[in-house]
Amino acid sequence: MRSYLGGRFANTAFCILAPDGKTKLTRSGRSPNQSLGGNLAASLDRIAEKYRSKGKAEEAAVPDFPNFRLGLNVASADQRVLVLITGSEDELKTARKSLTAVSNDAEIIGRFHYDFEADASTWKEAISGEKSTSQIKIIIPDEFGQEGKVIKSLSLDTKSKELKKALLEVNETFTKTVEKKNYNTHVRKGRREGVKWTMPMEYGEDRDGDGKIDHRGGRGR
Repeated sequence: MRSYLGGRFANTAFCILAPDGKTKLTRSGRSPNQSLGGNLAASLDRIAEKYRSKGKAEEAAVPDFPNFRLGLNVASADQRVLVLITGSEDELKTARKSLTAVSNDAEIIGRFHYDFEADASTWKEAISGEKSTSQIKIIIPDEFGQEGKVIKSLSLDTKSKELKKALLEVNETFTKTVEKKNYNTHVRKGRREGVKWTMPMEYGEDRDGDGKIDHRGGRGR
């Protein structure tokens, strides 16, 4: 358990992975500069050139967090609306395909976070509002990503046009009313209030890039 730092944690590591999600294309570092060095834009362009898209951008898979709690926490840190899709495994399989048109729409892409959940116990206790399953829920995360409020619920078979309209309406209201976070102020408040977040991976740094946290003896271990 670590004190909450507003979506960021001390001693984080930066590394670029290949599309397989495992192969390291850069060494690990505490910043892009440490990992890539030199001209960042040129380095990124060289890497991207090796992995050109083979499919159509509009058919890209809908992003999905490994679990709802993480999705809610990141959505809060990024100050974005979270779209939760709930239902059976079969329903979610169908929804992943039907939602691609909306998630990749030019007015939508990059503005929302998404999470698909078949197990209602992973999200029911963390939200307020409509809790029925087999729905698309548009959620506003709280200040520290501990809870979320369902602003609008839609059926899984909602037409793309209607879903897009609902998402844009909620997002417009959210961006106009939410107060932008000041990192230092936010962190101090979280510490004062004792807000905690359990990290899905061990806390620390991987300086040698072996995939394991480096443990050093002495003070500060």
